[in-house]
Amino acid sequence: MARYRTRSWRAFDGGALAGGASGPHSAGPRPVPAANLRILGLDPGSRRTGFGVIECRGPDYKHVAHGCIAVAGLEIAERLRQIFEALRALISEHGPGEIAVERVFVNRNVDSALKLGQARGAALCAIPQGLPVFEYAPRAIKLALVGSGAAEKVQVAHMIKTLLQLDGKISPDASDALAIAVCHAHTRRLHQLASSR
Repeated sequence: MARYRTRSWRAFDGGALAGGASGPHSAGPRPVPAANLRILGLDPGSRRTGFGVIECRGPDYKHVAHGCIAVAGLEIAERLRQIFEALRALISEHGPGEIAVERVFVNRNVDSALKLGQARGAALCAIPQGLPVFEYAPRAIKLALVGSGAAEKVQVAHMIKTLLQLDGKISPDASDALAIAVCHAHTRRLHQLASSR
């Protein structure tokens, strides 16, 4: 019996997974490979929206920035406005070429799911027209980073710190956002390798 129930990220194909990646990779033409490409990963939330920016340099990538847009304690309309404006400023500052976002999972709490959907909508509206957006299911992100779709947040955070050579503590929201960005970097790299054969 195999020790692990899931495959390594090296064999990961986001488009082949049910609930995996969606966006330009799974529909329409694939993006043109770039020597240097910045990716912005977003983990939208109604109280905290995590963000992480990495730069791909061929097969390698490096950490550029990460953080959290904290809007807890504000009225919902003000939260959405702050998320929108903060992300517009982030995109303007870092100039990402592609954006990766975690796909919303169905929540049993209707009110929480509605607020999360609104926060995600505000984040997506902040993205300029023409900037490619890719979505990844939570299990696909964990599989790409840790090798298991059922990995814990602590395991994902540890892999992010190791892969990006980061010191110190990272908030869970920022760690998740960096994980989304790295997942997208892995997926686009695999697509490039497959298309070059």
